[in-house]
Amino acid sequence: MCHQLALEDKHLVISDASDRSDMSDRSDVSDRSDKSERSEESDKSEKSDAHPQLLLPHGGYRRLRSFQVAERVYDGTVCFCRRFVPAHSRTCDQMVQAARSGRQNIAEGSMASATSTRTEFKLTNVARASLEELLLDYEDFLRQRHLPRWPKDSPAALAVRNRFRSVPVVKISDSSDISDLSDRSKRSEESEATDPYHLATAPPETAANTLICLTSQAIWLLGRQLDSLQQAFLDHGGFTERLCQARLDRRRGMYVH
Repeated sequence: MCHQLALEDKHLVISDASDRSDMSDRSDVSDRSDKSERSEESDKSEKSDAHPQLLLPHGGYRRLRSFQVAERVYDGTVCFCRRFVPAHSRTCDQMVQAARSGRQNIAEGSMASATSTRTEFKLTNVARASLEELLLDYEDFLRQRHLPRWPKDSPAALAVRNRFRSVPVVKISDSSDISDLSDRSKRSEESEATDPYHLATAPPETAANTLICLTSQAIWLLGRQLDSLQQAFLDHGGFTERLCQARLDRRRGMYVH
């Protein structure tokens, strides 16, 4: 009986040792597999880093001052046409579409710049041309109604241009602050955020001159933007040029395969 128990204990010890050996083997295989996968990922990463950067930074149009002013012009034009231009007239439709084109083409050109400098140039210039067309409509509005146009350097015109830099972004995140505000105060802050130039209540002369100032500023900014794009093209070339150069460098073996 004792002999039989000793044999069973010995068998259990051998079985445990075998299980530990199997687990150790599987662990070694798993470790080697993990190391191999990490090595392959590292190699792929190194190869990827070795390739040239074909796409230049693009997008980010919401940070452009030209886009920000053009958006103010678009919103203001919608408000202006709703108040002073017959709703179903061709002029109303053309003014709103010209203002919208100014904003939309800035955004589209910014995104297209990843693969086409030519398209960015073209769309940015289309935006400027659309706003120039809109500017003429506002000048016609004043002239045909015998309303004065503000001189470029008049205090009123300068105040409009300078105000854009100081328009606050109203963000109220504290619920306790919101509960303390009166209804009139909340309406005032909402109006300041959405209509900082008070175009919804301004008389026609003030509204038209204000939008002339903003439109002129957007046109000037787009002119500066086109000059910047031209310099960037001279410094970095276009997408097709970079694509061709990268292909030639690859064929010469300059980059890791």
